[in-house]
Parts: sequence; structure tokens; C-alpha cells
Amino acid sequence: MPRYMIERTFPDGLGLTPNQQGNQAATSVIANNAQQGVTWVHSYVTPDKKHTFCVYDGPSPEAIRKVAERNGLPVDRITEVRVLDPYFHM
Repeated sequence: MPRYMIERTFPDGLGLTPNQQGNQAATSVIANNAQQGVTWVHSYVTPDKKHTFCVYDGPSPEAIRKVAERNGLPVDRITEVRVLDPYFHM
């Protein structure tokens, strides 16, 4: 399954909070993603919460765009990526 980095901009900041409401929002995203065979692996958030860099596995960029729209999430860029760590040459 291809892996993608999804860049997003939230002009007012990401509103996902570590409480029951945030849990429900994340659960909804996960369920919507599954309908298209997309898996949210993890995300990085800037300190001001205005940009996220999300790692997703999915069948195609189109599937990721479709679930992003369904989830009401912006998409600035989708880039297919591969893992490269400092131990690749050992």
C-alpha cells in the first residue's frame, strides 16, 4: 500500500482537542477513511497548530482527497513518500 504525506493548513488553528469531543472527531475520521481503504498513521502539528503533516496509507491520492472532503479537512498537497532512516546503509 502506498504511503503519503498530506500537508494541511488551518488558518484558525487545528481544533482537535484531547477530550471526548476530540476523540469523537478522530473516530469519525478513522471510520470515514476506512470506507476508502485509507489509514491515518499519524500526524505532526506545528506549535501554532496552523499546519499539519499527516502520514497516511491509501490506495491513491484520489482516495485520500475523497476522504478529506468527507471529513471536512483541507488538503494543500499530497506527496507519495517512502521511509528513509539513518540505518538504511547498515
